[in-house]
Amino acid sequence: MSDEIIVQYASPTLAGIKTGSLFTCPCTDRKQTMLEIRSLNRKLVPKGLRILPLRYSAERVLVYLYRPARLEKDLSNKEALDLLEKAGYRHENTNQCVVELIHRLNDLESEFPHEIGLFLSYPPEDVRGFIAHGSNRSVGCKLVGTWRVYGDAEAARETFEKYRRCTETYCKQWSDGVPLMRLAVAV
Repeated sequence: MSDEIIVQYASPTLAGIKTGSLFTCPCTDRKQTMLEIRSLNRKLVPKGLRILPLRYSAERVLVYLYRPARLEKDLSNKEALDLLEKAGYRHENTNQCVVELIHRLNDLESEFPHEIGLFLSYPPEDVRGFIAHGSNRSVGCKLVGTWRVYGDAEAARETFEKYRRCTETYCKQWSDGVPLMRLAVAV
């Protein structure tokens, strides 16, 4: 798993301004990928980060880089709790929710778990809007960026710009030789 991919797709999470990021990486050897993830976690966990493989497919792995403490806060939001409960999650603890998300992503007979937005810092009202509009997601959508916005478009626009600037800055720093572990902010 390359540091470049992590920086390119997860800079706002590395910087501590986003709860979690999803991205795919090449994976031809699951065992090797797990060794790389364990090695990364030994370095990232002290900085308040964790990285997990969520789903393997033909020569790819879907990876989740996140901040467990921030996810705990996000998922304790009343609206987020309501969405998770309606989706069938038992919110006894955040780790259990992550495990349930992994099961849902790997259940080929289930619909894609659109509540995943709650694990990525998307506002609960936008996740609710996305789920509610089903196959006609453009209805009621005010803005499309990192996610579809059904609530506060101005706040979302500011967040999208913050993520864009962070990614641009981190990619430049990484290309200038700043290592991944220096880019990972302890929060």
